[in-house]
Amino acid sequence: MSGNPVPKRSDTVYQSLRRAIIEQALQPAMRLPEDTIGEQFGVSRTIVRQALNRLQMEGLVETRPHHGAYVAKPTLEEARDVFETRRCLEREVVRKLVERVSVSGLDALDAHIAQEDRVRDGPRRDGPRSIRLAGEFHVVMADLTGNKVLARYVSEVVSRCSLILAIYSQRHSSDCAVDEHRRIVQAIRDNDVAAAMQIMDAHLGAVEARAALVEDPSPDLKTVLNRYTEESAR
Repeated sequence: MSGNPVPKRSDTVYQSLRRAIIEQALQPAMRLPEDTIGEQFGVSRTIVRQALNRLQMEGLVETRPHHGAYVAKPTLEEARDVFETRRCLEREVVRKLVERVSVSGLDALDAHIAQEDRVRDGPRRDGPRSIRLAGEFHVVMADLTGNKVLARYVSEVVSRCSLILAIYSQRHSSDCAVDEHRRIVQAIRDNDVAAAMQIMDAHLGAVEARAALVEDPSPDLKTVLNRYTEESAR
């Protein structure tokens, strides 16, 4: 007798929505009606709700009373906290990999970087896929530590960083990210934990800088109206 298909269908909806959010196809604050999603995937609203609940636990979706689910829209303060947490987690990932990564693990990282290169240098550059692969590199690194709790936290924080970049980022470019990934792997291969951490910190700092996590100063009323009074006087 076959197993219960509901978890599998819920996982399909979850994975598809998660990928759409990470690839920035579903934009922050976009409404996610259960009936529309259910019709698209041919599943019940109950199954959709299960998927949305998982995404909410990861910070990618938020619910509003009487209004349903929306793609999350982190505040600037939340965004800074996420990046700060990510730096702490990924330093630990690097430290553990220098201690214990296998040759096959390094080969897996090299293969992932090669995939990033192919997408970046291909005849039709795929921006959303580059964004997703750039984040997945860090998830692969965390998985290779063998610490499942650490890997889960890294996966969640990387996903939230992708969401933050969708809100605050200047024009995204993954060109430098691929080269930085390559340098991180080389430092790990050289068993140089200090260099690997330094490169990782610089890399995440560059990602955060692309997010431009600074508040635009609000102009005062006089500044706003000055242009209009000048135009009316002409």
